[in-house]
Amino acid sequence: MTVEARRASPMAPDERRATIVEATLPLLRAHGNAVTTKQIADACGVGEGTVFRAFPDKAAIIDAALATAFDPAPGLEQLGRIDPTLPLGERLVAAVEVLQDRLRSVIGLMTVLGRTAPQAATRRRVHDDDQLREGQARILRAIEDLIAPDADALRVSPAQAARTVRMLTFAGTHPGVTDETPMSASEIVSILLHGVLTSGAPTSGACDREAGSPCC
Repeated sequence: MTVEARRASPMAPDERRATIVEATLPLLRAHGNAVTTKQIADACGVGEGTVFRAFPDKAAIIDAALATAFDPAPGLEQLGRIDPTLPLGERLVAAVEVLQDRLRSVIGLMTVLGRTAPQAATRRRVHDDDQLREGQARILRAIEDLIAPDADALRVSPAQAARTVRMLTFAGTHPGVTDETPMSASEIVSILLHGVLTSGAPTSGACDREAGSPCC
């Protein structure tokens, strides 16, 4: 086989970088910071020289992979595919499953890389022009849209319900909060919609004093 035949097919720079990042994500989950550029190159079917023409160093590849993990676009696409004609509980379970998958993916990467927050280069990638904040707002709006058809049955606004969905999902999924015993999507939605009291159980005065409180 000639050298030319072994060379990678020409790609636009952005396409090449995206391909490298896609190949890097599972390697990071398996090897963490110990992943090598040779492993990345082999996974892409290219030489290390091709990798270094796309990225200046391994740290830049890792930062790009983390930025991709924070990208809300895949989650938004999944939320958009939830059938709006399903009962509210089923819609919310599907939405929470999407949020949990996204949260586990990000936390898993951060943990294996020994990070508690994005480092400088990653922050520049995901925070420029408030991209991260806007992404979170878009996720909230998508959940709100799923809830809105049942607005008349709610004690709070769909926007507040969407925020509660996100907060409960984070608290019920993050291993540092759940003591490694995460809640299922169905459990989270049950708490959201029905609380922890049995039907007809007496409620506390605190709930009665706070009009519109979702706790009872």
